[in-house]
Amino acid sequence: MSTWDDDKAVFNIGIIAQFLQVHPETLRIWEKNDLIHPARKNKQRLYSNNDLKRLSFIHRLINEKGLNIAGVKQVLSMYPCWGTKSCQDNQIMNKDNSPNESKPCWKKDGYFCTIIQDKADLCNNCRFYQNARPK
Repeated sequence: MSTWDDDKAVFNIGIIAQFLQVHPETLRIWEKNDLIHPARKNKQRLYSNNDLKRLSFIHRLINEKGLNIAGVKQVLSMYPCWGTKSCQDNQIMNKDNSPNESKPCWKKDGYFCTIIQDKADLCNNCRFYQNARPK
């Protein structure tokens, strides 16, 4: 029995568009703007399960948070694991244990990235700051 490889590109653009409930042209626009880089085989775009997770994250940023493509690029620049094949499980935590609730994980909904990149992240992790901010 083989294990599923989340980075193996097997889904075509039509299937991914159906999953996300967007037009395939939307995915082409996101690719043109360097938000995603699907694999190619015989000029056909193929997406992996991790690509679908990335696209779902982009979709949430645009539709739920109201960001435009420039805003999405800015947010994605804060994720060092965005372009890697797969982030390590020790870099994400669920909401109950999260040291950085300001940075949702792109890979797992309801989880947060634990990688601290700047001093603002350190402030978000400080108990004094957490107790002082309104809930």
